[in-house]
Amino acid sequence: MASALPLQNILSCPAHVLPDIVQTPIDVSQKPYKAPTRILIIGAGVFGLSTALSLSQRPEFAQTTITILDRSPETGVFPSRDASSIDSSRIIRPDYADPSYAKLASEAQARWRETEIGRDGRYTESGFILAADAGPLMREDGSPTGIAYAKKSWVNAMALAQAEGRPLSSVRLMAGAKRLARVTGVGEFADWGYLNDASGWADAEASMGWFYEQVIETGRVTFVNGTVESLETNEAERKVTGARLKDGSTISADLVITAAGAWTPTLIDLSSQAIATGQVLGYIDLTEEEQKKLEDIPVILNLTTGFFVIPPRNRVLKVARHAFGYLNPKTPSQAPLGIPGSEKSTVKPISQPFTHIDDPSLSIPEEGERSLREGLRRLIPWPELQERPFSRTRLCWYTDTATGDWIIDYHPYWQGLFVATGGSGHAFKFLPIIGDKVVDCIMGHCPIEFQQKWKWKAVDDIEKAIVTQDGSRGGEPGLILEDEFKRVSKDK
Repeated sequence: MASALPLQNILSCPAHVLPDIVQTPIDVSQKPYKAPTRILIIGAGVFGLSTALSLSQRPEFAQTTITILDRSPETGVFPSRDASSIDSSRIIRPDYADPSYAKLASEAQARWRETEIGRDGRYTESGFILAADAGPLMREDGSPTGIAYAKKSWVNAMALAQAEGRPLSSVRLMAGAKRLARVTGVGEFADWGYLNDASGWADAEASMGWFYEQVIETGRVTFVNGTVESLETNEAERKVTGARLKDGSTISADLVITAAGAWTPTLIDLSSQAIATGQVLGYIDLTEEEQKKLEDIPVILNLTTGFFVIPPRNRVLKVARHAFGYLNPKTPSQAPLGIPGSEKSTVKPISQPFTHIDDPSLSIPEEGERSLREGLRRLIPWPELQERPFSRTRLCWYTDTATGDWIIDYHPYWQGLFVATGGSGHAFKFLPIIGDKVVDCIMGHCPIEFQQKWKWKAVDDIEKAIVTQDGSRGGEPGLILEDEFKRVSKDK
């Protein structure tokens, strides 16, 4: 793992003494690679769609047939409308406490800024305020807090500005709640933060639609609607040979790439590596006057609370909570694919997404709505907004890992099985480049700085609850979705 400076030095680092986060070791190894004849990608979200496009463009895979299988119930609609990537907006920023992700996000942002994907309103460089409440740098368990993450990110953001030839004034420190409120023109939403002029947001649904069209135009990729019941295996050869769908049909492949987002743990045993968590989103309709007042604000994120807002478009304001989220443990009809003979292969409850596709009348729990209201009061304390009903709410499902690192690696036991998941609520911004990184890893050329971060990890305590403790989450860990719904019913 690349490291900038010890925490105590980072927080007092002068602007002219910055960690070098742009010098990346180059993997010069030239391992021979033989492309499979047939590749099946399960999932048409960020990982799956971008991987398909990259595969179609690599000469090594010129003779490979590529199929994407997605659980979307609507024929010809990819990905499913309840995928986490199908939304009005997502934050695009290189503002990371981890220098490796900061550099990678800067690479992705250059694509958003300079290429076709970011045009026609799909990308807006509004500026971004990363902030936190005052408090200790570490939690009792030794994990960093939001203020620690924000201050590390500030140093890395300055280093990137310097490397990219931007003035350091493009990353402006804003200590104090009143100064933050004065600069943004909204509420006193945090105690410390900084503004990065070079960050912004993307229209997520429109960007996914554009990417889908790019994949279609290659003429190389076949799209199939269907839900996977299980992965097909040849146990004698310890090989995954394809997927069996719930309608009884099968799709065979020489390499299966599972990129099913929060549904991946129901297909492959990822015990204590990744878990599905439900995050709350709320949308409020604005007047034309309110739209004009807010459309030029920067994206605002308070890491201590997890609350964030993105500048409204088309008179709709989104307020959300980037938190530990809800768990939804349910026993699947059969165990996900594990290692034969391992206790991990037994059928046990797994947190599974529950969306408006499952129940069209679904709304977020009352706890979530109260929390969003609280966040709105701090972020935009206009009296006229406080009691205005949400025009709609949504549960967005992350695939969380304990460190926030993705899983991009071959399965350690089953041949012919590659895993690309664990987005942990921050993968979307990498849409323009993440497929290239996945294909690099498939070919045995994982970027050196991510070899340990993205590898399949053995975990000793399989009962450990997974929460992303990198300082980027707010709220309370361990909330159970069903309990929150029952609590509302009981209160009523």
